[in-house]
Amino acid sequence: MTAVALPLSGYAGWTFLQRTMESQKALLQKDAQLQREEAHFREKIGSITKAEDLVKDRQLLKVALGAYGLQDDLANRYFIRKVLEDGTLDNSDLANRLADKSYAALSSGFGFGDYAVPRTQLSDFADKIIAQYRQRSFEVAVGEVNGDYRLALNAERELPALASGSMTEDAKWYTVLGSEPLRRLFETAFGLPASFGAIDIDAQLGIIKDRAARYFGNDSLSQFSQPDQQDKLIRQFLLRAELASLSAGTISRAASALQILQAGG
Repeated sequence: MTAVALPLSGYAGWTFLQRTMESQKALLQKDAQLQREEAHFREKIGSITKAEDLVKDRQLLKVALGAYGLQDDLANRYFIRKVLEDGTLDNSDLANRLADKSYAALSSGFGFGDYAVPRTQLSDFADKIIAQYRQRSFEVAVGEVNGDYRLALNAERELPALASGSMTEDAKWYTVLGSEPLRRLFETAFGLPASFGAIDIDAQLGIIKDRAARYFGNDSLSQFSQPDQQDKLIRQFLLRAELASLSAGTISRAASALQILQAGG
């Protein structure tokens, strides 16, 4: 896959990525492998009416999973078929019982278990999935250079819809706590310890709301539907992540120096 250019790190590198994002996305879309995958998806997806047929075609499945950030499940065909066939209309459906709501989005997005006619038969379906796949592929490419930027891009994509949604504030925060990428971003931005995830989930909710109020003026997740609050959150995350990385590097160098001194002694 075409590499993303990130000559700077930290918040300075993030601002560079923001300025060059559209040109870098355009360059990535010229990648020969991505073009082959997209062409195959456009040609074949309209003929797919069952989850069984989708999981049999590795190229189709790669694009389908990649569009929802589930590319690591490419080998788990039986599991994905079950997720797709169950649908999402019943609370007992597999996708609804999984903590990662990306599976529910995948199942609902394709509609094999929810509708008599799946969404693969819609005229604009291929365009929609390919657009999602391109965005996710760009995030993956960025993550290969800088994992923190991938988390930030994920937050830019996920937070606006979640923050402006109709769920209660507590439900929104529980969604954050149930999403590994969003959880990691908020934990870092709020200066929470690695042990935070081990405590009772209701206690986690209270702590993360308290930190939101401390740093952003109120404890609602809805505030992050506002671009200025979202930008402030990402900036705080990146600055804290960079500081942690620098601290880890200092500790590592100090440990190496100590080993050398001990060996010399």
